[in-house]
Amino acid sequence: FTPCVRAQNGIVVFQTDFGLKDGAVSAMKGVAMGVSGDLKLFDLTHEIPAYNIWEAAYRLEQTAVYWPKGTVFVSVVDPGVGTERKSVVLKTKSGHFFVTPDNGTLTLVAESLGIDEVREIDEATNRRKNSEKSYTFHGRDVYAYTAARLASGKITYEQVGGQLAKEVVMIPYQKPALVNNTLKGTIAILDIQYGNIWT
Repeated sequence: FTPCVRAQNGIVVFQTDFGLKDGAVSAMKGVAMGVSGDLKLFDLTHEIPAYNIWEAAYRLEQTAVYWPKGTVFVSVVDPGVGTERKSVVLKTKSGHFFVTPDNGTLTLVAESLGIDEVREIDEATNRRKNSEKSYTFHGRDVYAYTAARLASGKITYEQVGGQLAKEVVMIPYQKPALVNNTLKGTIAILDIQYGNIWT
């Protein structure tokens, strides 16, 4: 095995805005288990507000550092499904992998964990068999499938697809700054459940 394959630890962590009222999340996990029954599948959250890319970015950054090197994250908050947005796998300098549309979801992990490499998913090889006519469930047919193949070591990171520039789509936001005795920044999340403001 190459060092890259050894770093892939069989763990896949899912994040979506799907909720759990229907079978969408279960379908993604079923596809992953179909790739390898030895995978360990976990949920980050499926309660991201619909299409809220910023919150998806925040929850990934909040959580990823606590998972072992080699963990593969799947994040599907994808208002641009069916458009020309790229499907990518980011490998961070921390050794984590993020499988997601390149739509801003990677903004914060790219900054905090660093970009080691970015590859575009080659759907000719990394797409669930007989799903070519489906344009609306890339979470199941492309992202869960590719993540499972990567996490299980059935493909190396290099086999995900072609290498891209070391950059991802970034959501602009106010960085913390003290200007003329005024502190400026972004309120990242309103923690409504407990009445907290996270800065």
